[in-house]
Amino acid sequence: MPTILRVGPYRLYFYSHEPNEPPHIHIDGDKSSAKFWLEPVSLGNNLGFSGKEVRKVESIVQKNQQTLLEARQ
Repeated sequence: MPTILRVGPYRLYFYSHEPNEPPHIHIDGDKSSAKFWLEPVSLGNNLGFSGKEVRKVESIVQKNQQTLLEARQ
Protein backbone atom coordinates (compact mmCIF):
# COMPACT_ATOMS: atom_id res chain seq x y z
CA MET A 1 0.00 0.00 0.00
CA PRO A 2 2.23 2.82 -1.18
CA THR A 3 1.25 6.18 0.32
CA ILE A 4 1.03 8.77 -2.44
CA LEU A 5 0.01 11.84 -0.47
CA ARG A 6 -0.71 12.99 3.07
CA VAL A 7 -2.91 16.01 3.67
CA GLY A 8 -3.74 16.82 7.28
CA PRO A 9 -5.26 13.69 8.82
CA TYR A 10 -5.78 12.02 5.42
CA ARG A 11 -3.55 9.40 3.82
CA LEU A 12 -4.06 8.73 0.12
CA TYR A 13 -2.74 5.42 -1.16
CA PHE A 14 -3.37 2.61 -3.61
CA TYR A 15 -2.96 -1.13 -3.53
CA SER A 16 -0.25 -2.32 -5.87
CA HIS A 17 -2.40 -5.05 -7.46
CA GLU A 18 -6.02 -4.30 -8.32
CA PRO A 19 -6.04 -5.07 -12.05
CA ASN A 20 -9.79 -5.34 -12.66
CA GLU A 21 -10.85 -1.91 -11.47
CA PRO A 22 -10.63 1.53 -13.06
CA PRO A 23 -8.04 3.97 -11.63
CA HIS A 24 -8.90 4.87 -8.05
CA ILE A 25 -7.35 5.95 -4.77
CA HIS A 26 -8.01 4.87 -1.19
CA ILE A 27 -8.20 7.49 1.56
CA ASP A 28 -7.94 6.87 5.30
CA GLY A 29 -8.53 9.42 8.02
CA ASP A 30 -8.73 8.67 11.72
CA LYS A 31 -11.24 5.77 11.80
CA SER A 32 -12.79 6.39 8.37
CA SER A 33 -11.99 5.15 4.89
CA ALA A 34 -13.13 5.91 1.34
CA LYS A 35 -12.36 5.06 -2.26
CA PHE A 36 -12.52 7.60 -5.08
CA TRP A 37 -12.51 6.86 -8.79
CA LEU A 38 -10.03 9.11 -10.58
CA GLU A 39 -11.55 9.40 -14.07
CA PRO A 40 -13.81 11.24 -13.45
CA VAL A 41 -13.29 11.96 -9.77
CA SER A 42 -16.23 10.46 -7.92
CA LEU A 43 -16.92 8.64 -4.68
CA GLY A 44 -16.72 4.87 -4.98
CA ASN A 45 -17.14 3.86 -1.35
CA ASN A 46 -17.37 5.56 2.04
CA LEU A 47 -16.97 3.99 5.45
CA GLY A 48 -17.36 6.55 8.20
CA PHE A 49 -16.62 9.96 6.66
CA SER A 50 -19.29 12.60 7.24
CA GLY A 51 -20.74 14.38 4.22
CA LYS A 52 -18.58 17.40 4.99
CA GLU A 53 -15.43 15.26 5.14
CA VAL A 54 -16.33 13.48 1.89
CA ARG A 55 -16.55 16.84 0.13
CA LYS A 56 -13.22 17.91 1.66
CA VAL A 57 -11.49 14.68 0.60
CA GLU A 58 -13.06 14.86 -2.86
CA SER A 59 -11.60 18.35 -3.22
CA ILE A 60 -8.14 17.02 -2.28
CA VAL A 61 -8.47 14.22 -4.83
CA GLN A 62 -9.67 16.69 -7.49
CA LYS A 63 -6.75 19.07 -6.87
CA ASN A 64 -4.24 16.20 -7.06
CA GLN A 65 -5.90 14.11 -9.76
CA GLN A 66 -3.00 14.24 -12.24
CA THR A 67 -0.40 13.37 -9.58
CA LEU A 68 -2.52 10.45 -8.39
CA LEU A 69 -3.01 9.12 -11.92
CA GLU A 70 0.71 9.35 -12.64
CA ALA A 71 1.57 7.53 -9.41
CA ARG A 72 -0.57 4.54 -10.43
CA GLN A 73 1.47 3.91 -13.56
